[in-house]
Amino acid sequence: MPLADRDYMRQPSPRRTFRFSGWGGGSINPLLVLIIINIVVFLVTAFSRRAFASLALMPAALPQKPWTLLTAMFVHSGLWHLLFNIIALYFFGNTLISLAGRNRFLAAYFTGGICGNILFLLLNLDSFYYLVGASGAVYGLAGSLVVMVPRMRVALWGIIPMPLWVFVLVFLVLLSLPPFVGGSIAWQAHIGGLASGLVLGVFFRRRIRYDFYW
Repeated sequence: MPLADRDYMRQPSPRRTFRFSGWGGGSINPLLVLIIINIVVFLVTAFSRRAFASLALMPAALPQKPWTLLTAMFVHSGLWHLLFNIIALYFFGNTLISLAGRNRFLAAYFTGGICGNILFLLLNLDSFYYLVGASGAVYGLAGSLVVMVPRMRVALWGIIPMPLWVFVLVFLVLLSLPPFVGGSIAWQAHIGGLASGLVLGVFFRRRIRYDFYW
């Protein structure tokens, strides 16, 4: 049984200096690569139960399959699970790349995914459930952004504007905890990913100047 861990731009302030960290000319887009990997792995595991079992994380089987601590973040339990994570990955990832660059984006993504998986693992050492999904990685991106630009305006469902910190607190933190989530949601992976993102966000904020004003 799979367990799914499942702009308004303000006018520039004259007192702040900014620079833009963009995609660069003709180089590989890491966000696009990650999205493609997630889609390809979903298609493979959707048609191969063996591939699913080989890539998903089962805590009780981790000693025999240590690579699943990494690969599980590319496996998804269903189409909606995949779509929600890809949409969130695109918007959070694109913003973080613009603010902090590709290397920091990749650091937040993989650290969030792995830390989320580790927290789930520590709290479910003998579990025979599968843990799958990129939610821990996506929460890592959100955690970094909420430290860097907490007042950035986001639109819930594309129509309800709110500061990023409100969105993260209400819709990512509170609604990821029992009793707001069902038994098929690995909230531990969400919280682990978010916590790692918050820590990385502190370091990112100290080392960059922003190209946007929020």
